[in-house]
Amino acid sequence: MTTRLLLLADTHLPRRAKDLPEAVWAEVAAADVVVHAGDWVDEATLDRLEAASRRLLACWGNNDGAGLRARLPEVARDVLDGVRVGVVHETGASTGREARMEAAFPDLDLLVFGHSHIPWDTTTPRGLRLLNPGSPTDRRRQPFCTYSTVVLDDGRISEVTLHRLLPRDVVASA
Repeated sequence: MTTRLLLLADTHLPRRAKDLPEAVWAEVAAADVVVHAGDWVDEATLDRLEAASRRLLACWGNNDGAGLRARLPEVARDVLDGVRVGVVHETGASTGREARMEAAFPDLDLLVFGHSHIPWDTTTPRGLRLLNPGSPTDRRRQPFCTYSTVVLDDGRISEVTLHRLLPRDVVASA
């Protein structure tokens, strides 16, 4: 059995863009599970992703108000295709991240996070995979807006792909 994940974070709609790029919506339709690591900003994006996704695993971020915080946990967890997955918005500074997250989440195999808008892919000494998909709408200091896809296969992470979006793919807010 394989499970296809779409990883998103820091969508910041409608502040950073009018909508998610078309490529992201196509990935939503293809994914078995959409994982969102917070900073939605508006509840309409959560509503649309819930409606369009087969399954959604998500948390709130530091830019998310009371409505989103009432609907989403600070840390979301699930077992997907035998992989223990967690999603959280903030993990702190990049220095020492692996050790901190390994200590904070000893029961996980995969931790998806956001906040920095900087893609991240490392594995701790214990084997915890840390993934930040970046942002599909706000590249900040990065050359591209990004999102990730992951394939889980019989209890293991078999494929991780970081997808880059061209500037024309992201429709900026007015």
